[in-house]
Amino acid sequence: MQHQFKIFILFTLLSSLFISSYSSANEIVTSRQALEQSLAKHRGKVVYLDFWASWCVPCKRSFPWMNKIQAKYKAKGFTVVSVNLDAEHALAAEFLLDNPAAFEVIYDPKGKIAKHFKIQGMPSSMLIGRDGKIKFRHTGFFNKKIPEYQQEIETLLSQK
Repeated sequence: MQHQFKIFILFTLLSSLFISSYSSANEIVTSRQALEQSLAKHRGKVVYLDFWASWCVPCKRSFPWMNKIQAKYKAKGFTVVSVNLDAEHALAAEFLLDNPAAFEVIYDPKGKIAKHFKIQGMPSSMLIGRDGKIKFRHTGFFNKKIPEYQQEIETLLSQK
């Protein structure tokens, strides 16, 4: 029974990843367009933009924290947007089964967004201020740096 449930969840995740790459008019939406639409939707908020892949061990550690900060700071004008860089949807979907995301996931199988932002390692993240500009960048995820990450978020949230 649990195996069937996992298959159902995997199918649901794959379907949503596939469907999210298409607009309501069935036009293909590129990864970059999806990110631009997401950032436009969150204009005026502080955005934690995270790049991850299924093979990335530190990414597994970062997901619970990102879920936590999404819940903690959402009401203050904060959101997490993540970009998956796996070439195969199934790898991302399987990762998300074990590491659920309570935040938006954009799929970038060709790594075009990552190239645009000059991502050097995994995971990589950046904090975007309410003005839409990148304020902080991080490569890797380290539990000992969580207080630093949260202080940066709180600093940006306190700015109007």
